[in-house]
Amino acid sequence: MTSQIDHLVVMASTLEAGVAWCEATLGITPSAGGEHEKYGTHNRLFKIASPKHPLAYFEIIAINPDAATAKRSNVARWFDMDDKALQKAVAQEPRLITFVASTDDIKAARHALRTQEIERGQIVHASRKSNKGTLNWQITVREDGERLFNGCLPTLIQWGKPDAAEPLRLHPRNSLPRSGVTLQSIAISHPSGPKLQAAYEAIGLQGIAIETGPANITATLQTPKGLVQLHSLGI
Repeated sequence: MTSQIDHLVVMASTLEAGVAWCEATLGITPSAGGEHEKYGTHNRLFKIASPKHPLAYFEIIAINPDAATAKRSNVARWFDMDDKALQKAVAQEPRLITFVASTDDIKAARHALRTQEIERGQIVHASRKSNKGTLNWQITVREDGERLFNGCLPTLIQWGKPDAAEPLRLHPRNSLPRSGVTLQSIAISHPSGPKLQAAYEAIGLQGIAIETGPANITATLQTPKGLVQLHSLGI
């Protein structure tokens, strides 16, 4: 079992605010995304793949004010997006809140975390249409919608159907154009650094520096505006 960085997640108060922040901070306009009916959210995407992180893309996500809330009653939004403190923080400015790791065996990865008494959540099957066909994936989502370790433990995703011969054929990296932004590194700081390190090793996630300290995710990006660092700041 191996895992790697799949995408960064930046939450904004509105998608319009997220696009404006992206243009001002990173110097690009993100591509169109889609809607997540079950969770009442929508997003914009762009590619940030680099030799070190060949799958990487960037997601700007916000609560969709036009979503039919009746359809998602009693369903907590993913990524802690119902959390009032998080909503207050991103109302000031969009914020890096977590990242997602792609794995080649999501069931095994979830089990590996459970052996360390970490419950990553149920495996949800999802799909959406793309101009190249139907994009399928499985993703871990806790019933309470919580991120874990202040977002420093990634959500798990496995692309394609379980029996797909080419599970990454329709991965966003293959449909999104080059954006001019590339991911250079992710570094993690957390009071439970050793426990996080063990969790990363359990799911086969390598190449991310972890230290013990205040909770923070630091993503370093090469952009048209030069080198930019984004921080979660423990929220």
